[in-house]
Amino acid sequence: MMDAACSTQLIDGDGVFNVTGVDHFIKEVKLEECGLSYAVVSIMGPQSSGKSTLLNNLFGTNFREMDAFRGRSQTTKGIWIARCAGIEPCTVVMDLEGTDGRERGEDDTAFEKQSALFALAVSDIVLINMWCHDIGREQAANKPLLKTVFQVMLRLFSPRKTTLMFVIRDKTRTPLENLEPVLREDIQKIWDSVPKPQAHKETPLSDFFNVEVVALSSYEEKEEQFKEQVYNLRQRFFQSVAPGGLAGDRRGVVPANAFAFSAKQMWQVIKDNKDLDLPAHKVMVATVRCEEIANEKFSGFIANENWRELEEAVQSGPVSGFGRKLSSVLQSSLSEYDTEATYFEEGVRSSKRQQLQEKLLQLVQPTFQDVLGHLRSGALENFKHAFEKALDAGEGFSSSAKSCALSCISKFDKGCEEAVIEQAKWDTTKTREKLERDIEAHISSVRTTKMSELTTLYESKLNVALSGPVEALLDGANDETWPAIRKLLRREGELAVYGLSNALSGFEMDEETRNKMLSDLEKYAQGIVETKAKEEAGRALMRMKDRFATIFSHDSDSMPRVWTGKEDIRAITKMARSASLKLLSVMAVIRLDDELDNIEKTLTLALFNSTGNNATSKSISTIDSLASSTWEQVAAEKTLITPVQCKTLWRQFKNETEYTVTQAISAQEANRRNNNWLPPPWAILALVVLGFNEFMTLLRNPLWLLVLFVGYLISKALWVQLNISGEFQNGALPGLLSLSTKFLPTVMNLLKKLAEEGQAPPTNSNQSMNSSAQSEVTTNGESSSSSSSGSSPAKTVPIDTSA
Repeated sequence: MMDAACSTQLIDGDGVFNVTGVDHFIKEVKLEECGLSYAVVSIMGPQSSGKSTLLNNLFGTNFREMDAFRGRSQTTKGIWIARCAGIEPCTVVMDLEGTDGRERGEDDTAFEKQSALFALAVSDIVLINMWCHDIGREQAANKPLLKTVFQVMLRLFSPRKTTLMFVIRDKTRTPLENLEPVLREDIQKIWDSVPKPQAHKETPLSDFFNVEVVALSSYEEKEEQFKEQVYNLRQRFFQSVAPGGLAGDRRGVVPANAFAFSAKQMWQVIKDNKDLDLPAHKVMVATVRCEEIANEKFSGFIANENWRELEEAVQSGPVSGFGRKLSSVLQSSLSEYDTEATYFEEGVRSSKRQQLQEKLLQLVQPTFQDVLGHLRSGALENFKHAFEKALDAGEGFSSSAKSCALSCISKFDKGCEEAVIEQAKWDTTKTREKLERDIEAHISSVRTTKMSELTTLYESKLNVALSGPVEALLDGANDETWPAIRKLLRREGELAVYGLSNALSGFEMDEETRNKMLSDLEKYAQGIVETKAKEEAGRALMRMKDRFATIFSHDSDSMPRVWTGKEDIRAITKMARSASLKLLSVMAVIRLDDELDNIEKTLTLALFNSTGNNATSKSISTIDSLASSTWEQVAAEKTLITPVQCKTLWRQFKNETEYTVTQAISAQEANRRNNNWLPPPWAILALVVLGFNEFMTLLRNPLWLLVLFVGYLISKALWVQLNISGEFQNGALPGLLSLSTKFLPTVMNLLKKLAEEGQAPPTNSNQSMNSSAQSEVTTNGESSSSSSSGSSPAKTVPIDTSA
């Protein structure tokens, strides 16, 4: 504890302020980190009254104590300072040189007064050490010293409430309750007798001092009791700066980092005034000194780490609590100025303070504007994110925009409130208005994008819903094609318009714009149909040929036709061409209205009924009517294939389908020829009449039947080997020529095979058949060899070998 006290001489016996020592002490005890949370305790009293002993026992300090065995003499010279060990908050104690000492003599009391005034001005708590038997005395109780100090303190320093604790040493049998009123009465008399400035004529003692009285037993005679009382007194110094604590009023306290400078300035003021009076030219001195302090605080603010960290942090983004932090730094600089300039003339001090504040605000204003810029950009980004999230969650566009805008602007206002500097009160309206404009611009941009996406979505749905069905309907063109397309367009268009109308309800747009978008969607749907119709019209010739080929080459059951010669090719061709002409008439114009036209009739009369050589004059005039680029009663923009183009397409269609008809006719004739290879019926009748005798001869002689049967087998074999039916498919003469060249080789091959089979050994299958035959026995006991010699075969019974 003694090492932690770090006792240092603050002012030596000659009144020299130890700047180096104090700076070292502040660093050692880390006083600068305490801010305003510290207390200063000082003690004064007669020489050799046990002041240092009391402090060492009370606060754990290591001040030098008097050696009683060497006699009573001056121990403490000047003013010493140390830190109280183990007491929170940080408490600094000052040990003053004793008064009424023989070393200085009765004429040299200036230092006593200066040190006493310094202690009252710097300290929160002043311990006045006095012997119990000195109560009621004039000199021994330090009454003249207190009177002088009270008077000068009121003139030199701003009023500050200090705790005066009278410590009665070596308490006698007289109760404390009897001693305390005497002390309080003496102090009140001193206060009443002190000449006061006009402003404090009627100010009571309690506004400046809290008077406390404690008594301690003799340290030498009752050491244990003394230490117990000191321990109890020590507890009162814990949290002494808290409200209601022992330190009293903290309004005039300076920050811990300014303690050394403040103490030095106070001591300098006290020391320079030998009679403890203000200089005559206090205004001039105040002007010079206040300006110096202001310049020093401005430079200190520029070099202030907190300010530099804030300024650097603002460059990369918004800083939480910027206004509070900067206000604190500014207020700290201004408070330091106030603290250091508090002793000077008020008018000069206030004027210089205003100039310092203006310079500081001018310095920090660009950084403040940067903070506002970060807040605005951050609020805008938060709005964009929240707005997008709300839209993704399915909330209405307008309600989401309003709620997100209000929320972000509210956060921006809150951020501005936190960023506003108390000393400036700058207006943030312009930045707020710019943020509102940016939000509105983003909302407008998103609205445009979303509406475009909605339009694209429903247009794509219409594309899917219309393109394929319209193509399929036009591919199967008939009388119901365009009514079906109109019905499809009406249904899908209404669904799309209804969906888009519901989607647009959340945008709170004006009726005119909404109706225009819905009308454009309807036009788009109609445009899909028209575009698809134009595409299909461009493939009209191919569609016509496909339809012709489908009808011409397939029967009513959609089975491929086989030209057997019974089909009416002319009727089939007419039907297929009629269907193709129907397709051409359907694709000729766009029929999205219910208006009727005579395009099919015109095409039929002009192209279908006028193809013969006996065309009427009416048909000729109808064909001439196709020599036009427009249809009657049809608008030009609805025309897909003009009459002239229809005529050209029909001519090309007929040319490209004539080959198919020709092939069918050829196939029919070839099939008819192939099916007529038998002789005529009259020839068959002649053969029957003329060959009757031969037939009867065969019946009378069975051997001829055997010969005929063998001849039939040989003829059948030759028929198969020579493929006679196949040879005659190409005509009679080619067939005869081909058969004449192949007949002899085929006969030779057939005889050769028969000879080879007759000479070959029996196969396994023949052997098995023979063994199975041997397993049969006759009912009369004869063997199988007897049956093969020509006798009649006996009835055979198979044996059940499984039994």
